[in-house]
Amino acid sequence: MLKRYKETTVYEESVNRLDYIYSNFDKVYISFSGGKDSGILLNMAIDAARRHNKLPVHTLIIDLEAQYGHTVDYITRMASKPEVKPYWICLPIHLRNAVSQFQPHWICWDEDKRKAWVREYPDHPSVIKDPDYFPFFRKGMEFEEFVLEFGRWFSGGEETACLIGIRTDESYNRYRTIANFTKKRYQNKQWSTQVDTGLYNFYPIYDWATKDIWIANRNYQFDYNKIYDLMYLAGVPLSKMRLCQPYGDDQRKGLYLYKILEPETWGKVVHRVEGANFGNRYSENSRTVFGNFKINLPEGHTYESYAKFLLETMPPYLRNHYNSKINKFLEYWKKNGYKKNIPEVADPALEAQKKAPSWRRICKVLLKNDYWCRGLSFSQTKGEMERQLNIFFKIPSYNIYDHTDNRAE
Repeated sequence: MLKRYKETTVYEESVNRLDYIYSNFDKVYISFSGGKDSGILLNMAIDAARRHNKLPVHTLIIDLEAQYGHTVDYITRMASKPEVKPYWICLPIHLRNAVSQFQPHWICWDEDKRKAWVREYPDHPSVIKDPDYFPFFRKGMEFEEFVLEFGRWFSGGEETACLIGIRTDESYNRYRTIANFTKKRYQNKQWSTQVDTGLYNFYPIYDWATKDIWIANRNYQFDYNKIYDLMYLAGVPLSKMRLCQPYGDDQRKGLYLYKILEPETWGKVVHRVEGANFGNRYSENSRTVFGNFKINLPEGHTYESYAKFLLETMPPYLRNHYNSKINKFLEYWKKNGYKKNIPEVADPALEAQKKAPSWRRICKVLLKNDYWCRGLSFSQTKGEMERQLNIFFKIPSYNIYDHTDNRAE
């Protein structure tokens, strides 16, 4: 049975939310990744648009190239429905690569790397691969920036609703998206967020549990991505079944599944992005460089000396990037109680909450390839993104490994 409120199920509540959206907006589109959450939402949006005589359902599909074959098949099936008007994006977008210190970013569908692509462009009439299709696009545009600019372009100045299939029980960050009471909403609907003038994100299934997805698929015979069947057979818990670009900060934890579920795709993934095999090797063990882990401090090293040793092993442009962040981190704590130096270690709970400085914290950031140094309380900025792009395009791939290259910033 679907999770229930006092009177209704979450499915019925989501139907009401979709009816509300289609009653208040003439322009509606859905962000569809091919995953289980956006899949259930797209199926429900088709039914809602039909009830309101607003078919087809405009659908944004950002294809990140390194996809499961089953995901491509599912996207193709949904994009081919007459009720769907897809914008299947296959453009060179800038993405995070958290499995390599030497190549911390990569660009999907980069024509300069075509021989190494995981797969060729999808054979579908809705595919958009011309960089000039959108007036706002530029090569190396960041994913989040593209999403916002697409919404502005699609709206054409009219009030627009974007449907997003996120659920609060998937992650704390997703919970915060809904629970944040400082964000602007549409008509005070807590399951909405204003992202630009007249442009709103809506989260109609935010309160669903994972099991509700599969109950609804069964009850209403919705099509879904069959890669989840393989994940189930491989023993992956329902709560851990997720689809994202495989090299990201969180998604790398499931990188090993490519090798198990689709070996042919895995071989191409390893060849495509630097560090993928290393990421696989260490993502299967919970005490690794990628999870909540215990650092095995090398003999003869303190955490401070180990951090400095790790920095010396990096290419110059990356070492400079981390040094800049670490220096700001040290300067902040110098003004807040640690005039001489931060301690080697602090209370683990306080470190995890980012409430206490330590050299162990810095080591974890370096070992985890935490490029934006979120573990030191930093976040990504637009200016840093632009500087990273300049470095990315300036250094040829054969020079990324040259630790004597002095052209990097």
